[in-house]
Amino acid sequence: MTSQSFLESLARRCGARPGRTLSFWAAALVVAVALTVTLLGGALTSEGAATNNPESDRADKLINARLHSEDTINELVVLKSTERTVDDPVFQQRANDMLAAAIALGTDVVKGGAMYTMVPDPSLVSRDRHATVVPVSMAGSQSEIEKNVDALSAAVKKAGQGDGFEVLVTGGPSINRDFTQIGESDLKSGEIFGIGVALVILVLVFGALVAAGIPLLLSVVSIVIAMGMAAIAGQFLELSTFITNMITMIGLAMGIDYSLFIVSRYREERGAGRSKLDAIARTGGTAGRAVVFSGGSVIVALGGLLLVPMSIFHSMALGAMFAVLGAVLAALTLLPALLGLLGDRVNSLRVPFLKGARNHGHPAEAGFWHRIAHGVMARPVVSLTVAGLVLLVAGSFYFQLDEGSVGVDTLPADRESRQAFDLLSADFPSSLMANVQIAVDGAAADPAVQSAVASLAAAIEADPAFEGAIITATSPTGDLTVLTFPQTAGQTDEQAREAVRRLRTEVIPQAFSGVPATALVTGQAAYAVDYLATIEQYTPWVFLFVLGLSFIFLTAVFRSLVVPLKAILMNLLSVGAAYGLLVMVFQKGWGAGLFGLQQVDYIEAWIPLFLFAILFGTSMDYHVFLLSRIRERFDEGHSNTDSVAFGLGSTAKIITGAAIIMVAVFSGFAAGQLVMFQQLGFGLAVAVLLDATIVRTVLVPAAMRLLGDANWWLPKRLHWLPDLRVERSPQPQPTAQAVRGDG
Repeated sequence: MTSQSFLESLARRCGARPGRTLSFWAAALVVAVALTVTLLGGALTSEGAATNNPESDRADKLINARLHSEDTINELVVLKSTERTVDDPVFQQRANDMLAAAIALGTDVVKGGAMYTMVPDPSLVSRDRHATVVPVSMAGSQSEIEKNVDALSAAVKKAGQGDGFEVLVTGGPSINRDFTQIGESDLKSGEIFGIGVALVILVLVFGALVAAGIPLLLSVVSIVIAMGMAAIAGQFLELSTFITNMITMIGLAMGIDYSLFIVSRYREERGAGRSKLDAIARTGGTAGRAVVFSGGSVIVALGGLLLVPMSIFHSMALGAMFAVLGAVLAALTLLPALLGLLGDRVNSLRVPFLKGARNHGHPAEAGFWHRIAHGVMARPVVSLTVAGLVLLVAGSFYFQLDEGSVGVDTLPADRESRQAFDLLSADFPSSLMANVQIAVDGAAADPAVQSAVASLAAAIEADPAFEGAIITATSPTGDLTVLTFPQTAGQTDEQAREAVRRLRTEVIPQAFSGVPATALVTGQAAYAVDYLATIEQYTPWVFLFVLGLSFIFLTAVFRSLVVPLKAILMNLLSVGAAYGLLVMVFQKGWGAGLFGLQQVDYIEAWIPLFLFAILFGTSMDYHVFLLSRIRERFDEGHSNTDSVAFGLGSTAKIITGAAIIMVAVFSGFAAGQLVMFQQLGFGLAVAVLLDATIVRTVLVPAAMRLLGDANWWLPKRLHWLPDLRVERSPQPQPTAQAVRGDG
């Protein structure tokens, strides 16, 4: 049995026995909801761990194991007065009361703390001496600490605030909590916006409320199923909290997309005179087949991200893969069952003034898009040149792209953790938010080690990138020395990272040359250095994996070497243009205010690689659906030019509607407050828009016109490849019953 006949048979069985299929899906949804409620929350973390054991991780493991400081995360409580200085006894008493209130929360919440009267560290006092920092060491796991941040904040504010004093709390846990809360808020806003716009577009495309509601239903089902999958995966893997954002965004987009193509093809087949079950089966063997190929291409592209040894990439990739898989399964089984249950009632609740939307027969051989295709193919060289130049000019800005890692400075200005961070950066001599630690693995009593540590400390004190007291600690076993010191406040991210690189490549090798000890650097800037280095190292492998497997996959699907090469080249053009537009809007700020987006100095480092995988997969969506119809027409004996015009004309309205919906969904997430999701949503939206307009409308028909029958060239030595084409099915004569409608 061929895959086509299998999909036809599957669709027919689901359509003939809708009750059985719907019951199965109802049970699956109940299980998925139960898994999500009971398991998913506890399986997610706001931390993004690397799995390739970088230097910063090795240093942390040494410190945690030998100094027994595991799970100690500092919160910074800032006490400020516009009238009193830190030398005032009233100020000192207020700081003492605040620290006592924090410690009174108990050792299961707060391990301890310090203040400037206890530790002679100038970095704890502001330059104008009107503010101080009280470091607090929290107890418990990351999730427990984040839950206790509110209790800490309430306690210190009750003790310290009032009478001209202001208290602000910041630190890793409170910052992570703010990112999580804002991410959840952005998720809800994006869902509401995306679903609202999608419903309007679906009504315009179908002209009937029932047909418009089905894709939305399928997208919700896809999201619920994907959440259940994530809950199971979270029991074995460390998953980021942002996996839920990815599932919702991709689930909405792809669930609606696939359903739109299936329902449209079913209505077309019914309009051509097929009986209900024949139309469902034919749709399963054609549009359903294209859905399988499209979903496969997306999953293949996303699989490349699993090569990157970082949990954030694994989480994002798995979330999107689960969403796509859920959408494909629902489109192949649940949707035929719904069509079998509804029959022609899928066209119920028509919108009276949308008469054009009712024409769901075979409009491909006439109309606007058919004329566009012939117009482009009449001047293929000019069309190809102009469209290609537009994408190349936009893509040229990619070479100005600067990568960085998201920080507290990208949080909204009204967030307390951001306000405290800004105060620390502006008024304090060094950045307590960016402490550097150097773990020296060697006998602390060895004179050579002691001399190297002293030399290292002297070099650090002489470096303007570091400011503040160096705190030295030795492990109880005497085999580890740890130096802790802050970086200079006001440094940019790149300056902080460059200072760490200088420590690793120049300062430490000079101090420890020939010494029987190893010195490893960790801290916030060191994490960023390792994070960026890991992405840079694995990016070529991800590109090679995605491009290579996509080429093999498309070669088998379209029985051609030319079509895959052309599709890959055009997708690279649209991805490159999306990169360039990201630089224009976010780095250069062109139009950022107009779109309500943040202008920042860098693009979040994981965005370009993730965009590549997502965009390469989703842009294949339209190529698969468009080229499937072109190949189907070509296999029926029509000319290459006629096949291209027919394919564009028969899919243009649906692809345009699907693209607008995807743009709306992605734009909804771009409208959030977190800049990393602004960049992701914007990049996805503009790339889909470019792909569905310039690439699909101009580049594809122009290139296929120039290549002619060579589009379908496959060397004889490759004819052994499995034939996965959308083959021509028998064309039964419509019966009177079929014409009247049997559903």
